[in-house]
Amino acid sequence: MIDEKKYNDFSTYIREKFKCRVQKVSINAGFTCPNKDGTKGVGGCTYCNNNTFNPDYCKPIKSITQQLDEGINFFSKKYHSQKYLAYFQAYTNTYAPIDQLNSMYSEALSHKDIIGLVIATRPDSISDDVLCLLQNLAKNFFIKLEFGLESTKNDTLKLINRCQTHEEAIDAFNRSKDRGLYLGGHLILGLPKESRNDMLNHAREVSKLPINSLKIHHLQIVKHTMMAIQYKNDPDFFNFFKFDEYIDLVVDFLEILRPDIVIERFFSQSPQRMLIFPKYGKKNFEVKHLVQKRLIERRTFQGRFYSAC
Repeated sequence: MIDEKKYNDFSTYIREKFKCRVQKVSINAGFTCPNKDGTKGVGGCTYCNNNTFNPDYCKPIKSITQQLDEGINFFSKKYHSQKYLAYFQAYTNTYAPIDQLNSMYSEALSHKDIIGLVIATRPDSISDDVLCLLQNLAKNFFIKLEFGLESTKNDTLKLINRCQTHEEAIDAFNRSKDRGLYLGGHLILGLPKESRNDMLNHAREVSKLPINSLKIHHLQIVKHTMMAIQYKNDPDFFNFFKFDEYIDLVVDFLEILRPDIVIERFFSQSPQRMLIFPKYGKKNFEVKHLVQKRLIERRTFQGRFYSAC
């Protein structure tokens, strides 16, 4: 049956945990990143333009409460009965003094409609003090800590000016486990100079981490990024997939991935006004359906070839 999931999907996990629909409401709290402000580098990641995923209501000049109110007002018009997670999404959301972080997180959690936090950050920007703060919050709220891995290859991380190593990611996950936190990760498939085997090996490396969920995105070239300049000057620097090839890559990836890891998404959706290439013309829910369909066609499933060795 097409509705018998062949992979662990995030929507099912959330419904089973909270017994209702739950929506993430994005917040831009005005953070920066250590590879933008000169601490570790300048310019930021070569692919990054935060405007590609920040909703219009996300402006750091607005208070966290105002952003939540406006976001909830937007989503409640479509779904009248649901709960919300405050999503600290833009840039590195643990990269500030701990008193400031505590104030921000507490303001979000004090909102009457918020049942937890999703905090996007870098593996090299999570101190033990912050982990203790989140551990304490997790006693009463759902706290998801989401690390940007992007790649498990250090050569790639250097190439995209990530200014972090995979060893730092391993350390961050190991220090974050067993604290009552829900640990997520983010990967980009199709980064420059990575072979298909490199990308499949990401599944093996991620499976070694104490990780609960994973977001998989395909590489997109968006405006106002260093990659946009690289693509204009040397398009052969990149090796993009045809859409069907990408679906098959995701299925191959899932076969290798640890079977208990929950999959949040397979696809990126940058606004058309920002997107340069590739223009697949698909939405995330369509890609989910096509991945599920391909899994069924190939009579396979997440973790089929997973090996703990």
